[in-house]
Amino acid sequence: MTAADTADSHQQRFSAVAVLLQDTARAWRLKLDQRLRPLGLSQAKWRTLVLVNRAGDGVTQKHLADLMGIEGPTLVRLLDRLEADGWVERRVCPRDRRNRLIHLSAKSRDMLVRIESVAASLRTEVLSDVAADDLETFDRVLRHIRTHLDAV
Repeated sequence: MTAADTADSHQQRFSAVAVLLQDTARAWRLKLDQRLRPLGLSQAKWRTLVLVNRAGDGVTQKHLADLMGIEGPTLVRLLDRLEADGWVERRVCPRDRRNRLIHLSAKSRDMLVRIESVAASLRTEVLSDVAADDLETFDRVLRHIRTHLDAV
């Protein structure tokens, strides 16, 4: 096997891994979405609530849009619906009145407990037959990939 053949083989493997990673994340999100739908939550709603919770109460709209990978105007429309339904509250940032801070309502906090329960059940179902050593390796590799993506 020549160096060029080895390089091509590596590129094909890299491509296959990237596609599999993307497809797996999408399939996981879709399965979780199916299980959360009976709670009356669309993927847009539950994902927004989870990301606000992770980012911390008072996250800026801009930062939230970045976390979600969507444009600001798209997020504004989503937040309009979430606010009208009592899931979130937008407040003016005291340091910069042009910014809006997103806060979760009590209703959201209660729902996040239910979301986490459903998500934990799915994780257990999907990962329970994966060996602990494999999960540790997988975690290490994903963290390595994520660190490199953040640096690129």
